[in-house]
Amino acid sequence: MNITRRLLGKVALGLAGATILMPGAFAADKPAPFDKPGVKIALVRYLSTGDFFQAYLSGVESQSKALGIDLRVLDSRQDAALQSDMVDQAIALGVQGIIIQHGLTESMKDAAQRAVDAGIKVVAFDVNVENPKIPQIEQSDKDLARLALEQAVKDNGESWNAGYVYVAGIAPLDRRNETWVDVKKKYAGIKEVAMFGTLDNPIANSVANQARSVLQAHPDINVMFAPYDEFAKGVKIAVDEAGLNKKIKIYSADISTSDIAAMRETDSAWAATAATNPAVVGQVSVRALAQLLAGEDPGHNVIVPPTLITQKDLIDKDIKNMEDLSAKLPQFAHADVAMPAWMPNPNAK
Repeated sequence: MNITRRLLGKVALGLAGATILMPGAFAADKPAPFDKPGVKIALVRYLSTGDFFQAYLSGVESQSKALGIDLRVLDSRQDAALQSDMVDQAIALGVQGIIIQHGLTESMKDAAQRAVDAGIKVVAFDVNVENPKIPQIEQSDKDLARLALEQAVKDNGESWNAGYVYVAGIAPLDRRNETWVDVKKKYAGIKEVAMFGTLDNPIANSVANQARSVLQAHPDINVMFAPYDEFAKGVKIAVDEAGLNKKIKIYSADISTSDIAAMRETDSAWAATAATNPAVVGQVSVRALAQLLAGEDPGHNVIVPPTLITQKDLIDKDIKNMEDLSAKLPQFAHADVAMPAWMPNPNAK
């Protein structure tokens, strides 16, 4: 690969913003290359704003530390061209593996192939890079949407007017949208009266600005489907400001401590969410990449199963934060996915 002056400048920029996790302990029973120090990987991020992505990063860091990996974190802050360049940065840094976290297919497909061509192992989380050699880490997005929408039907019946928050071109949102389309076909009484959405930062505030206008234009909305928690936060801001929290119910995907607090509020409109533990998803991403580096096959689709979490669950079980959620809903705390016998479990007590 040709190292241009522009790329070298961006490498310097990436290094300035990189997170470095130094190797930890090594166990003799780990396979090569994890039987000795020096394994270096990169996490190349598209999205990083919000609690979900902070928790995801913490999972990547904890599993990397357990494996003694030198981790570099390169954050494009939703700049698709820069994220593509950052894959080249990672190649120039001499990493052995890359996790691509979110992004756009059109910008990351070729970048991912360049890494594969350079002999680097790659996994992708929530971005479809259309490459049979690259495992796709998924939250089972269709199941996330299905669980939330099944609860919406349970709570509201089979006929309601919905506002829907969606941004096309983001793999997990596109997969969740497929379920939404299927649900509308199944239940003729569910009407989508407004669709809106943005990923402009700060996402929740930007969505709130849109939701204010939507609520004014469509006073008949009684359900909001916002299948990403930053979307749901924005919708809740607008619903609360309009004094519609007893009229409208919000259903979402993903979870965080701040989401739990918002759902537990008295008369909160946020009725349910379906989620995987983002820290666990981060751990699974590292484990799948580690399996590739060790010559093992984690499978092309590495799926982390979701859990339905209702407002009633949170209140009845006195769940106030992510630690409580893991303790009181054990299926949320750990996913036995990409977990060969030699793999260290960073959650083990």
